[in-house]
Amino acid sequence: MERLVYIKTFGCQMNEHDSERMLALLAGCGYRETLSWEKAQLILVNTCTVREKPEQKAYSILGRFQSLKKRRPEVILGVAGCVAQQEGERMLAKFPFLDFVLGPGKIHLLPEILKEVERGRKGVCEVGFEDTRCMDLPLPPTPPLRAYVTIMEGCDNFCSYCIVPYVRGRERSRPSDEIISEIEALVQRGAKEVILLGQNVNSYARNNPDELTFPQLLAKINEIQGLKRIRFTTSHPKDFTEELMDAFGRLQRLCEHIHLPFQAGSNAVLERMGRGYTREQYLAKIKKLKGLIPNISITADVMVGFPGEKEEDFIQTLELMQEVEFDALFSFKYSPRKGTKAAHWEDDVPPEVKQRRLETLQELQREITLRKNKELEGEIKEVLVEGRSKNSPQEVMGRTRCNRIVNFPGGYELVGRLVKVRIKEGLPNSLRGELFDKEETGDV
Repeated sequence: MERLVYIKTFGCQMNEHDSERMLALLAGCGYRETLSWEKAQLILVNTCTVREKPEQKAYSILGRFQSLKKRRPEVILGVAGCVAQQEGERMLAKFPFLDFVLGPGKIHLLPEILKEVERGRKGVCEVGFEDTRCMDLPLPPTPPLRAYVTIMEGCDNFCSYCIVPYVRGRERSRPSDEIISEIEALVQRGAKEVILLGQNVNSYARNNPDELTFPQLLAKINEIQGLKRIRFTTSHPKDFTEELMDAFGRLQRLCEHIHLPFQAGSNAVLERMGRGYTREQYLAKIKKLKGLIPNISITADVMVGFPGEKEEDFIQTLELMQEVEFDALFSFKYSPRKGTKAAHWEDDVPPEVKQRRLETLQELQREITLRKNKELEGEIKEVLVEGRSKNSPQEVMGRTRCNRIVNFPGGYELVGRLVKVRIKEGLPNSLRGELFDKEETGDV
């Protein structure tokens, strides 16, 4: 008999992809996804601990599921993701109604864990870091138009504020032939775009001289027939090489967009963060990249209120933003993450100062993003149509190669196609357009 699974995912694209992979594993166990947790026989909460807010949301939803577990004790309730890895057995002590705890490095064990729980075992805990087996899992049950593909896990950088090396482990790169085979299979099933995932994709296989470098891997993927677009995230500035910059100009399927977190504009703050580059080095790489690809879209992460951040440090962050003119920013207030180096330091920037700095930074970025979007008015852009627009059932939405969302009038038959769209209006977070040419653009 078919059973239903409800998955609640918190955090980043890595977590979203982990949820997809767990659904693929569960499909082989007779489970189908449902959007109603009240109907599910299995509930999975896939957690994130990189920032405080998603971690607290995960704890909050677990509290709500406790009452469900009392009413329906037969429901299997599990926690996966980074909080599961960090807390392990402590998670079971904190929430004794849980049936299992599963770290991201043990996803491949999910079917075995469910069998144990169904046989009556309670409080199963599987955490720790495996080799690349957790990255080589079944394809998602629903053929994706835009497909995530993990190429590496973990991080060796140990930035002073970052929990990732502790909850995702050290860097482990997947064999390139496995990556290419997975992408070929995804394309055969209808994928038009792949997004390569890793905590630091730039350092892919850097300790394996027998493997491809990341730019070489991109070149191999670029040769896959039927694939229209390639993206990747996330990059670390210190490992962003000229070879990788050149790939944007050489590889036709590699989209003109890069996410390159800078985190702070002050050298003093960057040094305390342990980022491994200076403000000047970051700006020099951006200048060279824009010289090679003038129309490239650059997005980034930035943090305010890091321990010791003075007002002049924050002003330097604003000045860097004005010089680079990012297309979009993901901005956050610093919050201590248990287990990191910075968690032992005094969190000495008052909450109201953090909030003011965040609001000032976000207002500046809104002005930059809106101006850059308006500069696109009248231009014709290639758009991969992804689905119905949230704004109107008579409209569809898609993305430009530079990763801007475009809404325009059109029917559902356009979904999955590459079309040309004339941009009519630049808005604060998206673009509006009209169909210029509904013929799909040719392959490379």
